[in-house]
This record gives sequence, C-alpha cells and structure tokens, in this order.
Amino acid sequence: MNRTVYSIDGKELRKIDLDETVFGLPVNEDVIWYAINNELANKRLGTASTKGRAEVHGSNAKPYKQKGTGRARRGDKKSPILVGGGTIFGPKPRDFSYAMPKKAKRLAMKSILSLKAQSDSLKIIEDFSIESGKTKDLAGLLKKFGSEERTVIILKDDDPKVKQAGANIPWLSFLSYNRLRAHDLFYGRRVIMLESAAKNLSVFYGAEEKADGAANKKTEAAE
Repeated sequence: MNRTVYSIDGKELRKIDLDETVFGLPVNEDVIWYAINNELANKRLGTASTKGRAEVHGSNAKPYKQKGTGRARRGDKKSPILVGGGTIFGPKPRDFSYAMPKKAKRLAMKSILSLKAQSDSLKIIEDFSIESGKTKDLAGLLKKFGSEERTVIILKDDDPKVKQAGANIPWLSFLSYNRLRAHDLFYGRRVIMLESAAKNLSVFYGAEEKADGAANKKTEAAE
C-alpha cells in the first residue's frame, strides 16, 4: 500500500510503502469493540462503596415490641427499608480490569489502522519536533492539515517537546507507535502519523504477523 508523505508545510514530498498486513486488513469491528471496552474497564477505579445492614450505625434493639401494637413487625432501625438503614446489594470496591488476549489486541490495533487508512483520515508527515515547546508553533502546523477536530498524533518515540506544545490543545492526543490505545485511535477524526512511526509500525506489527505465519507453517509441516 502506497501513501503520500507530506511536509510540515502540507506539501507532497514522496510515497511510502505501508505493510498490507498492518494497514490493509479487513476491518474486524467485533475485536475493536472488545479492545475499547477492555481499555475502559481497566481505567475504572471501582471505589464506589456503600454500607450494608451490619455496617451502619444504630442499635440492635427492636424499636417497639413485636405484638400488641397493630403495627408491622420491626427488627431494628438498621433495616434497609427504613431511612438511615443499610443499603441492599449496594456496590463495594472491586477491580473491573481484565486481561485481553495478545493476538486479539494486536488484531484490534491493526483493524483500526486499516480503517483509518481506508477512510483517508490518516495522514503521514515527515518527522518533526517543536524545539520551542510552544503551543502556537504546533497549532500553526496542525492548521495546515485541517480544522480543529479530534486529532491523534502517532510519534516514533516519546518526544517531550511535542507533548509539551500540545498539552494545552484539548482536542489533541499523542500516542507512541508501540503503545497504541484503541479508544483514542478509533475516535480520532484525524490521525497524523510521523514517517518514522509509520515505518516502525510496519515492522512492529508486520514482523509479529510473519513470525506467527512461520510458526503455523512449522506446525502444519510437523503434523
């Protein structure tokens, strides 16, 4: 798959060959949904907590005698059906996180990258850095590639100057090629990828695909 590489001024520079096994796959919507929900579940704090009948403050004594009053029977003031009583089946602190199979997560990332490449919302630009670390310099660069909408920049590594420049831009987020997040990548209306990051992605995911293919061939030959 050939894609155009743009300069930081928005001009076409050259063509780059992207790995079809990373950017040209059929989109698997199910595994994308699975990956996004996995990330959201792992981010949940799970700190909600309520007090049950045994935990609320109050006496264990009956508020009035069992018989002879004509009223309903009462156990104690901590009953869940009384004001100030315990909560029935209320939430307790818990861990919502769970592990996702490595192959499924890898397929989800490749499906999202393929989706962005097929919808032309993916742009590859030459490597750059914001030496000043100023927001206005990065904002001026981004204006040449479209309007202010939810944008993801995929970097070749952790560039502190670029991240510093984009810290005050609310619709902008950064990802490293080897630490992608399905939620940010999928919901980004624009994906701007550095040229080195595009090459690294082809190697990072493409090499694993080739390794799996070689392993499968060995298994079939052994059988």
